[in-house]
Amino acid sequence: MDLNFTDAELAFRAEVRDWVRANLPADIAHKVRHALRLSKDDMQRWARILGTKGWHGWAWPKQFGGPGWNAVQRHLFEEECALACAPRIVPFGPVMVAPVIMAFGTPEQQQRFLPGIMSGEVWWSQGYSEPGSGSDLASLKCRAERQGNKYIVNGQKTWTTLGQYGDWIFCLVRTSNEGKPQTGISFLLIDMKSPGVTVKPIIMLDGEHEVNEVWFDNVEVPVENLIGEENKGWTYAKHLLSHERTNIADVNRAKRELERLKRIATAEGLMEDSRFRDQIALCEVDVVALEMMVLRVLSGERTGKQPLDVAGLLKIRGSELQQRYTELMMLAGGPLALPHVLEAMEAGWQGDQWLGGAWIGGASHAIPLTGNYLNVRKTTIYGGSNEVQRNIVAQTVLG
Repeated sequence: MDLNFTDAELAFRAEVRDWVRANLPADIAHKVRHALRLSKDDMQRWARILGTKGWHGWAWPKQFGGPGWNAVQRHLFEEECALACAPRIVPFGPVMVAPVIMAFGTPEQQQRFLPGIMSGEVWWSQGYSEPGSGSDLASLKCRAERQGNKYIVNGQKTWTTLGQYGDWIFCLVRTSNEGKPQTGISFLLIDMKSPGVTVKPIIMLDGEHEVNEVWFDNVEVPVENLIGEENKGWTYAKHLLSHERTNIADVNRAKRELERLKRIATAEGLMEDSRFRDQIALCEVDVVALEMMVLRVLSGERTGKQPLDVAGLLKIRGSELQQRYTELMMLAGGPLALPHVLEAMEAGWQGDQWLGGAWIGGASHAIPLTGNYLNVRKTTIYGGSNEVQRNIVAQTVLG
């Protein structure tokens, strides 16, 4: 593989870099650089800025209003956004449901839903997991019964990330109990403002309200919100999951966080410790290897192939790597990283004044580390647990 970019690709990178750094709000970049709490306004403000440029759907083909970039260009865009400390684009709309609508939706559905996703105006949520139906997603029980020109939806979804902000939610629902569990699932688009939709917060280990329960009590959904054919939703779900697991790898954020790890290690005097430098070097090698895997998947998508086995590997390695660099940050911070202070996630918080100044030295970088560490414990579970992903990779690669 030739790892050198062409002159045209380097010129494209420079164009993206200049635009992102000129248009990314400084207050948002500060929060991302220091791993502070992002508000809905922060995330949606950046989405709208990208939408104005036509880049919120950066992986979309031109026929659907996207830039039509190739795999290398998409990768360079993601890398420059990450290195400029832009927020990670909330993937549920542009990365997950949009490709499904493009591939399986009707022209009317494409015209109705895609513009709001591109503009960043409409916030989408994902309704896949249920209690008892996470990695074993085919066992889901949320039910949709057709009555004339509408479906009546009853049931529950859980771990709905940022669902408290959702305008719409794409859901896998059971429409038949005949045959294998996978054959009775359909893919519905549901307006979260519909009567009967209730969102309940789940407070995570780090004290944040990031995920939710979503309840459906006799929610009426028009039949025209069904994607593709009834009972064929499992096919569309697999198409979406290939995009989700590639996105979970988040290699460009890993590169940015690696630099943050180095800054923390330098501030704590650990860059002089050869053993700690070795751990950083091992982490850096893993980031490069992950990047090569991402490029392989993107190349496969460009040629029309969907290497789900490689997407599973990306999910495994990417999630483990995220946990590894947060562990190293905790080690670098040492005892100063131990206090878990929710207020430390807010921009402008003065850590040196905490406990009347008794916790000296943890203000700039150390005290927020525990929250980051606790949050990233989830990465090996969501998107299909790594144990299940290893089984899938074993079956598809080894037979």
